[in-house]
Amino acid sequence: MKSTATVSVPATSGNIGPGFDALGLALELRDVVTATVSEEPGIRVSISGFGAGILPTDSKHLVARVLLEGLDALGVEVAGLDLVCENNIPQGKGLGSSAAAIVAGLALAQALVNDQIDREWILNQATTYEGHPDNAAACIYGGLTVAWVAEGAHARSLAVLPEILPIVGVPKAELPTEKARGLLPQEVPLADAAFNAGRSSLVVVGLTRDADVLLDATDDLLHQPYRQTAYPDSLTVVHHLRGEGIAACISGAGPSVLALVQKDSAEEAIRIIEHAGFTAMNLVVASSGIVVH
Repeated sequence: MKSTATVSVPATSGNIGPGFDALGLALELRDVVTATVSEEPGIRVSISGFGAGILPTDSKHLVARVLLEGLDALGVEVAGLDLVCENNIPQGKGLGSSAAAIVAGLALAQALVNDQIDREWILNQATTYEGHPDNAAACIYGGLTVAWVAEGAHARSLAVLPEILPIVGVPKAELPTEKARGLLPQEVPLADAAFNAGRSSLVVVGLTRDADVLLDATDDLLHQPYRQTAYPDSLTVVHHLRGEGIAACISGAGPSVLALVQKDSAEEAIRIIEHAGFTAMNLVVASSGIVVH
C-alpha cells in the first residue's frame, strides 16, 4: 500500500436537458485531493477554495468518509489519514460537487491500494451513494457519457466535437439536489417521455457529430418544468438564451445554467448570463475524468 496519493476530478453537468439521470458532460474545472496515510489516529482534513471554513474537517467530511469506506471494501484498514482538498467546483450549484467528492474518495482508495485504478468499480460504488450514475460517470471517464443501470452501473464515454464550448452561468443561490428531486412527479405523460427519449438521442448526435441540432436537442419536458419554482431566475436565463438560438438548459439539478455554444455565439451567451447577475464560466470539455497525479 502506498503512503500517499493525489487525484483530480472534474466538475460535471448532468442531464444536458432531456437526458435525465443518463447523460453527463465533464467540465475542465477540477477538485484536487491528496490523501496521506498516517500513524497518528484520526482523520484530519485541510480545505481550500469552496467550502473552506464550512465543511467538516474530520471523518464526517464526504471525501474522508467515502475514502475510508472504499478502503474497507478493498480490505484495508488505516490508523489515520490526512486529506488536503483544493475545491474548485462550486457546491450546491448543479455542477456535480458531491459526485466529485465521492469519486475522489473512491479513486484515492484505489490509488493507495492498486497500481491501476478500477473505474468500473468506482462507478458502481459511486452509484450506490448517488442513486444515479450520470454525474459520477462523467466525472470518472470524462467527455460525454451515457450511463445506465443493469445488474450494476455501466457507462460509455464519447469524445465531444472540439468546436463546442460549454459556458456555465452560476447564480448566487444554491439548491440542494435532494430538494430539486423532491419536486419531480412520480408519473409523467407518455408523450413527454417519448419527447425526451428522442431529444436525449439527439443530444448525443449534437455533441459528437452535428452541433447544429443542439438547440432542439437540449429541450426537456421531464424535469425542468417541474422545478421552475426552485430556480425561476435560472429558467429565465435558459429561455432568454434559447430565444437567441443558443442551446441551453439547467445544469444537473440546478440552479446553474449550461450553454453549449460555438465560438461565434460565445460572447452573446456570456452577455446574457452576466446581464442576469450570474457569473459566467467559460470552460472546455474535460476529455479525461479521474487523473491520478
